[in-house]
Amino acid sequence: MSARILSGQPAAERIRADVGRQVEELTQLGREATLAIVTANDDESSSWYVRSLVSSAAKLGVNAAVHDLGPCAGEVTIRATLERLSTDHAVHGIILQTPLPGGIDLGDVARAISPEKDVDGANPVSLGLLAAGLQAFAPATAEAVMTLLDEYQIDVEGREAVIVGRSAVVGKPLFHLLLNKNATITVCHSRSSNLQDVTRRADVVVAAVGKARLLTSEHVAPGAVVIDVGTNADPKEGLVGDVDANDVGPLAAALSPVPGGVGAVTTSLLLLHTTSAALRAQGQNFTPAGIGS
Repeated sequence: MSARILSGQPAAERIRADVGRQVEELTQLGREATLAIVTANDDESSSWYVRSLVSSAAKLGVNAAVHDLGPCAGEVTIRATLERLSTDHAVHGIILQTPLPGGIDLGDVARAISPEKDVDGANPVSLGLLAAGLQAFAPATAEAVMTLLDEYQIDVEGREAVIVGRSAVVGKPLFHLLLNKNATITVCHSRSSNLQDVTRRADVVVAAVGKARLLTSEHVAPGAVVIDVGTNADPKEGLVGDVDANDVGPLAAALSPVPGGVGAVTTSLLLLHTTSAALRAQGQNFTPAGIGS
């Protein structure tokens, strides 16, 4: 068996087309969509992602401004920056890039992001709205997983899905998104015992822990669908995922690559969320086509 490669490029291209149409509509209104990216780390994987996002934004006509507070930034500084950007009418979307400096909780400081500008669903209010089935921006990475499953017509209804990782930006929101699709879900984390036993019984495995090549063939049942959310900087190989693709590939039915899988969709969704927020700010509505829920 050789895994079907679940490239994110086809879905990303359609999303970028939606972004382009929204940018055109904003231009006709005399407006430009602006995304503020707040960083407070010196993590190479994070830096790679921010560079990719800024590059993609420039190509599509979205203004992406990086606010680098440095790896020693304190909670007060981060919160004040988010509050300032939330009240800036020229800013339509805000993301707070992780990891954060030690001792700072994402949920605590993300409360300072206005829900209307919370394009990556970091504010706990956004997660609550998502859990209740109300309108909110879902965290883009979690939404990207669903978009990728939809793209390849992988139906999760009635199937068992295991999420490895319980972060507020992927694992927890993805739980709710999968539940909305009637999947049966287990969420594993650093204190889960017998991880292999849990993941091996799953029809769909989502790896989102930030540990390079953590999941091997021992964690995957033959014929399972494996979605790799990891983006880990490897000094020799560049960007690698949380899944050992060479080991898992011959066993799985389908596998998303790193790079070129979930990440490509995530970046496009963040820009779509930003242009959608900009249109809302102008009293306009836009319903993008082909986006997973």
